[in-house]
Amino acid sequence: MSSQKDSRRIFFKGMFGSAMAAALAQRAVAQQNEGGLPTRRLGRTDEQVSILCLGGWHIGAVENKDEAVRIMHAAIDAGLTFFDNAWDYHDGGSEEIMGRALAQEGKRDKVFLMTKNCERDYEGSKRCLDESLKRLKTDRIDLWQFHEMVYDSDPDWVFEKGGMKAALEAQKAGKVRYIGFTGHKDPRIHLKMLNKGYDWAGAQMPINVMDAHYRSFQKEVVPVCLARDVGVIGMKSLGGGSPRGKIPTETDISHEQCRRYALSLPVSTLVVGILSMEELQAEIEIARNFKPMSDGQKAAVVAQAAAEGGDGRHELFKSTQRFDGPHHRKQHGFAV
Repeated sequence: MSSQKDSRRIFFKGMFGSAMAAALAQRAVAQQNEGGLPTRRLGRTDEQVSILCLGGWHIGAVENKDEAVRIMHAAIDAGLTFFDNAWDYHDGGSEEIMGRALAQEGKRDKVFLMTKNCERDYEGSKRCLDESLKRLKTDRIDLWQFHEMVYDSDPDWVFEKGGMKAALEAQKAGKVRYIGFTGHKDPRIHLKMLNKGYDWAGAQMPINVMDAHYRSFQKEVVPVCLARDVGVIGMKSLGGGSPRGKIPTETDISHEQCRRYALSLPVSTLVVGILSMEELQAEIEIARNFKPMSDGQKAAVVAQAAAEGGDGRHELFKSTQRFDGPHHRKQHGFAV
């Protein structure tokens, strides 16, 4: 039994590096908030954010927009106060409905608000931000992220075409508090962004049991983020199955296990898609009752996913262009 425990410990030390062990353990510990959700620090920012983040794409997909507003208000009341969005979600519809929700009863001041810039150039980035601020009915974005770093040239474009210049000007003007980036394709591209010489506040990436086996962000990118105090924002934590977001049934890994595994890694928060009040309550329950998996439990779940996770068949956002946004395909001259 002891040799089995040792092998599991070695597995996770190998994943993050033995020098990271103490920091990893510390950062995986959440602050408990009475009546709300646990929170964690977002990288170097000193901001405490809820361990779950409400996904902007899904809230924009709720058919009844009044119900979408009710879901967002219920999330805030329950302590789920980190909200995600992006300029291109549902052609701006996600930002518009979120803006409607946040404009009511002082809700905006209770939320750490993140949205994403889909442009790479200076003028486009300025326009993107202005449109997001108008839709979200706010005068500032707490975290503004360069969205979908999924092509090898994207990191260079952000700096060479002026997008970063626009972001820094917006930060100086008080329109943006912190700057980060997102991506789902390849850890190499994230590492390229991290090596650009800017101290990012956050980096958003796939974090799930499948990821441990294929183009692994948790193995290759998370340790670098930890070393540089960049907040890790996890997404696609249900394993990336097809249809979108479903857990691959062949693995026998439950919804709760997927969430718990991802939250047991040193992420600041985990973006979750919520389409109904019932789904919100289920996610709140998982977060409130969360206890980190042991190294042995994590290793066991990862091993359970090995047969299905090693070739990218479920994480199609890594292995195909199927999940690349149309705006970004168009930027690079690909068919939409």
